[in-house]
Amino acid sequence: MASTFREPTADELAVYEHARSAADNAYVPYSNFRVGAALRFADGEIVTGCNVENAAYSMCICAERTAFVRAIAEGRDPKSIELVTVHVDGPDGSPCGACRQFMVEFVPDATVVFYERGLLVASTVSGLLPGAFVPEALNL
Repeated sequence: MASTFREPTADELAVYEHARSAADNAYVPYSNFRVGAALRFADGEIVTGCNVENAAYSMCICAERTAFVRAIAEGRDPKSIELVTVHVDGPDGSPCGACRQFMVEFVPDATVVFYERGLLVASTVSGLLPGAFVPEALNL
């Protein structure tokens, strides 16, 4: 899978800084593991999100999904997202499986920037989740 990674561009790194700032807003009283995400839309607008924990762990929500849900709630078309950036407090921070599946629903070809083995890298959503369950599989 490492062969699907590349170095982020300067433009992608600029959006990544929004994810880094969003991590400051994380509500993480149990893990102290802050995560921020920033989405860039085709029109250049940026929407951010952070992780929010809950004492009932299964109720926690990741930064990536928070950003997507926020964008949708604000009336944005999630299919116009072209870049997802994720910042974590640590050397590794690729999107979890649930976030990968959530993102592939809307933007399988979007670029994702995140930390992998201490390096900031870029890939695509579909590159992170080969064989994803996609809406077309429902045959609706």
